[in-house]
Amino acid sequence: MPLKGFLSSRSGGKQRGGRAPESVRFSDTRNGADVLGDDEKLAMLSDLERSGLGWFWASDADGNLTYLSATIAERIELPLSDLVGHKLIEVFASAEQEVRSKTLALKLAARKSFSGFAVRAQKRPDRAVLRLAGQPVFEGDRFVGYRGTGTDITDEYHREEETERLAKYDSLTGLSNRHRMDRLIETTLTAFKAAKRSCAVLMLDLDRFKHVNDTLGHGAGDELLKQVADRLKRSVEVDCEIGRLGGDEFQVIIPDHDDRGDLGEIALKIITMLKQPYSLDEGRAVIGASIGIAVAPHDGVDAEAIVRAADLALYAAKNDGRGRFRFFSGELENEALFRRRLEEGLEEAVREQQLFLRYEPIVEATSSHVTALEAHICWEHSQRGVIEEDEFALILDGSGQVVEVGTWAIMEACRTAASWPETVRVAVNIPVPLFMADGFIETVSDALASTDLAANRLEFEISEAIFFGDPEAVDRTLANLFRLGVRLTLDEFGSGYSSLAYLRRAPFDTVKIDEALIAEAEENGGRDLGLIRAIAALAEALDMGTIANGIETMTLFERLKDCGIGRVEGPIVSDPLERDAVESELTGGAWTIAPSGDRTARARRRTVYRKIQVIHDDHSYEVTLRNLSRTGALIEGLVDVPKGTQFVVDLGGGQLAVAEVNRSNGDTQALEFEQPLVDDGSGGLVTRNRVSPYALASAGAALAALSPGNYKAMRGGALSEGDGSAPKFGYAQRARPEAA
Repeated sequence: MPLKGFLSSRSGGKQRGGRAPESVRFSDTRNGADVLGDDEKLAMLSDLERSGLGWFWASDADGNLTYLSATIAERIELPLSDLVGHKLIEVFASAEQEVRSKTLALKLAARKSFSGFAVRAQKRPDRAVLRLAGQPVFEGDRFVGYRGTGTDITDEYHREEETERLAKYDSLTGLSNRHRMDRLIETTLTAFKAAKRSCAVLMLDLDRFKHVNDTLGHGAGDELLKQVADRLKRSVEVDCEIGRLGGDEFQVIIPDHDDRGDLGEIALKIITMLKQPYSLDEGRAVIGASIGIAVAPHDGVDAEAIVRAADLALYAAKNDGRGRFRFFSGELENEALFRRRLEEGLEEAVREQQLFLRYEPIVEATSSHVTALEAHICWEHSQRGVIEEDEFALILDGSGQVVEVGTWAIMEACRTAASWPETVRVAVNIPVPLFMADGFIETVSDALASTDLAANRLEFEISEAIFFGDPEAVDRTLANLFRLGVRLTLDEFGSGYSSLAYLRRAPFDTVKIDEALIAEAEENGGRDLGLIRAIAALAEALDMGTIANGIETMTLFERLKDCGIGRVEGPIVSDPLERDAVESELTGGAWTIAPSGDRTARARRRTVYRKIQVIHDDHSYEVTLRNLSRTGALIEGLVDVPKGTQFVVDLGGGQLAVAEVNRSNGDTQALEFEQPLVDDGSGGLVTRNRVSPYALASAGAALAALSPGNYKAMRGGALSEGDGSAPKFGYAQRARPEAA
């Protein structure tokens, strides 16, 4: 239809039964103004079309385009012949992605006026965005089609789209922002509560990110965050929503996931990917990540409770030494409070001489001779008792006393080692703040001089993290230590970001292979053992020794010897020993410790000693859990329990594990789990799944996270109250609870 025909039909408008004006020009004396005729109007409309300020379209009663301004076709880069004669709903679709084109069809089918409808071309959705308006045309009572206008709103639409995007998404990484994530958690948990579905929330915090900002600048920090976002998207392969809450804090929402084995694997994959080196314009950077995990409805049924639980788990993961994940448990809040109190009391511990050292033997792999002992710091707490070396290291890391405690440890280790045979060295772990502290070299010199210990009998274990500091200061300190004659060990080599440049740059005597790499070699064999063999060959080529730490099996020990590892330490050699025990062993001169797998069999089973519930048939019994492993447990308190008896073990917090008695001796039973427990990220063990609070609600319990002992028994996988008959098993007199 030509524009003149469009104009004539449009003039008819809604005048049912009326006629279009026949005159071309006439005078309107009412306002004293000349009114243009159709030819003049046609010329003006043609000019308007060419200017791009306004366009026109028309359709017949069947919705086929009968007219379309040529300028529209040019703007959407399609031939006019591909548009006119086709249905309007086939040519244009809603510009909103979530709105289907049928919305436009509904508007046309209603035969009512519309305006402000944003559309894109179906075949060219990446071109212009148009705003359409339309008005139905009738001839008498007969509908004959639509006549309308169009406007190019591409720039305006994209501005509005960007404004809306900025309100929902992080401008730096493109991930959802805090506001959007908060709304998603709120709406998801509300819907899932009604549907009795689960949802996991992971809170992530980057480790050592501040150091990147401080040393490489905020531009490098921004680029690093972009790369972190990209790696996060690749790490989580299940359906999820990832957001950046601000700074270096991220969040992941994973619907319909409560298997803690799977969630732990996802967390480990994220941690592994994020700790790989980053290439930035300003230089190379290495960071890490800590993750806290909470699962609804087990850890809470609303957004506030779940986010708080995930935050507490994240705090615990960072306190566990960073680069870890942690599941929420009810004890974390008290644990966090107690940990802060311990950190605050550390200054007094140094002042009151409550700290002491234990020494872990390091032996030659071939001769089993003890060549060195690694010093570990422990705390004789006035109320808590002895705080072991692993826990103390975590407390120290979160405190402001690292330099003071490290200085004391160097002096104490030198004083103790001075009385040992000259063939035995003492090794001290040097944290980064102590290494970078003013006066560190003077501290070492004073310790050696005051104890009369030969410098080559003092061995410092230094992590690769020192190289992230000021290069000139690091090189200066390393050179001064070399001049003193102190031996240097590069600790945690192979932890995911090791660089050969470190070995070339510093005068290291030994490379200590990361314990995680040793564990992976034990589990996976081949490829990881090949990597260890390569590290050993590299160290030998550079005239360095090697130490493998954390060895738990004799099989792995033999394989590591075949790989060329020079020295070993870990559970198969010895636990850390008190000073008196070390001096007693060294009295005879040479000290030999033959590695043994018997030690690790005991070490792997964690001593627990706490009260739990076990369920058999319709009866619940309170027993003492003596120790726990992935595959079983040892309980105490019941008598007359035959081998083969099945129990449901309630480990608390909805954790139910089906187990069978495989050994029974008096009031003690060894249990084997039907399904192995999984790692909780901090050295503990948890069940893969938990009884849902929704299952409790259906059995009449309150809809809340489980607490230990809030049900009596379990039959056929469903909760029940028991039949009140006499218990099948008796309690041992020494362990009988007040109410059996």
